[in-house]
Amino acid sequence: MGATDLVESLETRKNLLELSVNLNLESDPIFLSALRADEERITKLLVSILYSESVEDAVLRLEGDSAQVFLDVVQDALDRGLFVAQKHRWKARRLIRKLSEACDMLPSALFITGVRGRAEHPVFGGGYGDIYCASYGNEAVALKHLRHCLRGSGQRRVRLKFCREALVWRDWHHPNILSFIGIDRESFPSSLCMVSPWMEHGTVLKYLEQHGRGNVDKFLYEIAQGLRYLHSCNIVHGDLRGSNVLINEDRSACLADFGLSVFSNATSTRSSTRAGSLYWLAPELIYPERFGCKFARTPATDVYAFGCVCVELYTGRPPFSDIPEPAALLKTISGERVGRPSGAPAMSDTLWQQITVCWEENPANRPAARLVVNNMVKLTSKRSSVCRLPPMLFVL
Repeated sequence: MGATDLVESLETRKNLLELSVNLNLESDPIFLSALRADEERITKLLVSILYSESVEDAVLRLEGDSAQVFLDVVQDALDRGLFVAQKHRWKARRLIRKLSEACDMLPSALFITGVRGRAEHPVFGGGYGDIYCASYGNEAVALKHLRHCLRGSGQRRVRLKFCREALVWRDWHHPNILSFIGIDRESFPSSLCMVSPWMEHGTVLKYLEQHGRGNVDKFLYEIAQGLRYLHSCNIVHGDLRGSNVLINEDRSACLADFGLSVFSNATSTRSSTRAGSLYWLAPELIYPERFGCKFARTPATDVYAFGCVCVELYTGRPPFSDIPEPAALLKTISGERVGRPSGAPAMSDTLWQQITVCWEENPANRPAARLVVNNMVKLTSKRSSVCRLPPMLFVL
């Protein structure tokens, strides 16, 4: 069965489901048995598509309603856990992302209605988006609004970036990852907003500035937990820094801003887009040719950035931020690193050793995020002044 035939079959199934509701057949055992059998058949077909290059090519040529139906069905299969194997789920997410970019559409399940009370002016603006405060149900939410300040290919790139971020963000569920609520298309005419919980405490940098740095190791542990979770999902954050870490109502750190996040496999991380925060860049991202590689965000570049975040949270500033960016980049690729912070609170020997390993010039010598978490547990358990840590959380 080809991609077009499958779409027609899915549309027929949708019509039959609607008819069953009208005829009150939802609890009929014969109907339910037939529905389960049909579900299994469709799931097998979807899995076969995931592993067929020729059929995948046909899927990527779908347009309009056919593309929307396919996106919705694959997303529904993911949401209901019909893909048992993790490799199937990974390939399904990848196919959704590629089709979404090809047809400029998103699965219907991502969209929400009922966002109200949007503030007139943004509370923050940066890059290609603005952050507004609004309400959804009884909760305050943040709207990340995609600005239409560009034209032509520039606007197309920004929209693709927006769609990619929404797709990868939606699948993550972890206490140290900012939650994704959905996409709102009502607050702004002809424009989209990503909706997430409102973080009253702001960034971790703002929180530490206002409340002191007594909990800095706890926050670093939580950041490492969030990073480990992303890496376990084959995702590279790509832009880890203090301003992309928010503090929730429980005063726990949550990773945010996934606009540069990518799948951590050999092909999808390669990109000509070298956007990002320069002071947190690993040397192989600054000058890939010197290290015999192509520009690629990887788990190892995230770990390097984590080392920079450790210094940033202790001092309030990233490494080398006291000199111009070009000079900082030259120091980084030449193997220079900043010295150990000397202010209060005192950085432990264990943490400083952890940072220096995260900053290894050879990416292969940097620890995996799970080892960083293990080291942070040992480190924080030695500090009697730190708050009791939350339990280890590792959710696949």
